[in-house]
Amino acid sequence: MITHSMNNIYKPKQLYSVSKHPIPPIIEPTYVSQALHDPKWRRAMSDELTALMRHHTWDLVPPPFHSNPVGCKWVFRVKRKSDGFVDRFKARLVAKGFHQRPRLDYKETFSLVVKPAIICTILTISIMQGWSLRQLDVKNAFLHGKLHEIVYMIQPPCFKDLSNPNHVCRLQKTIYGLKQALREWYSALKKKFMALGFTNSKADNSLFIYKSASVLCFLLVYVDDLVITDNDNTFVSSIVAQLGVAFSLKDMGPLHFFLGMEVIPSTDGLFLSQHKYIHDILCKSNMLGAKEVSTPLSTTAALLLIDGTSSVDNTEFRRVIGGLQYLSLTRLDISFAINKLSQFMHKPTATHWTAARDFYVI
Repeated sequence: MITHSMNNIYKPKQLYSVSKHPIPPIIEPTYVSQALHDPKWRRAMSDELTALMRHHTWDLVPPPFHSNPVGCKWVFRVKRKSDGFVDRFKARLVAKGFHQRPRLDYKETFSLVVKPAIICTILTISIMQGWSLRQLDVKNAFLHGKLHEIVYMIQPPCFKDLSNPNHVCRLQKTIYGLKQALREWYSALKKKFMALGFTNSKADNSLFIYKSASVLCFLLVYVDDLVITDNDNTFVSSIVAQLGVAFSLKDMGPLHFFLGMEVIPSTDGLFLSQHKYIHDILCKSNMLGAKEVSTPLSTTAALLLIDGTSSVDNTEFRRVIGGLQYLSLTRLDISFAINKLSQFMHKPTATHWTAARDFYVI
């Protein structure tokens, strides 16, 4: 007779995750049916559909012959404040732009990216002149752009019209995810700024300047975030009021969080911190528990195009380098290393990938 004691039973080791950064719980749903069980996400989806209907984003029509309707999906995001606490729950209906056909569903695209040097210049001018910085947010920004091409989209998942379940949406306004959405939104925004007396800077499309005998105003645009500073607070209030008539505008007050950068006023000027942004990219790369290093790039190892190591996914490598470029706003010491690694985006190797990941823990 064979007997077994409890001490002979195999017990797997417990795994612990140690990190000096707080890890927020994952509360964003991954599919619609999961979100519908939560009243917070149902309210967010209802608000999004209400905004779409208010802007007359589409007309429900029978599917035309030989049509190629674009798909759509719900995207859920928890918007957090600069300190990491939850600000609001946001649900966005996004078109699957990869279903669009060039020259048929869209003609031209546009990418509005503000240059880091322009941001630093405007912040420096405001500090030197003692001007205030004000932040504005445009709600449902892309819905203000008028769609010129004929584009059909399927009805939103779980929100189909029960009387016409087989109908499709003929889009009248640009919606998030469309290839031409950003271009049409920027055109509508630029047209309004020009009507208010602003001129577009030749150095950066995202910078608008107003200049008169006594007023000098600078306005920065990054998609739906606006930053405005000038030497006359009365003029700023007037501009905000006029923009509020044309767009669904939210006045965020003094500048405090822009492009993943926290702006903290001090007696000596402005303290810029990207703590939350760094924490986010650490989470995406699963490197919260990695050890720190003191140098952003090895001073002995040489980076070569062909170094004998295996090739890696260039898509992931580009995502990493793109995310690191914004860190140069506050971490000028990594500028040289980022420039060096950017030379290998077309064909990165394991050596380049290791060097790029080291950035996350400096």
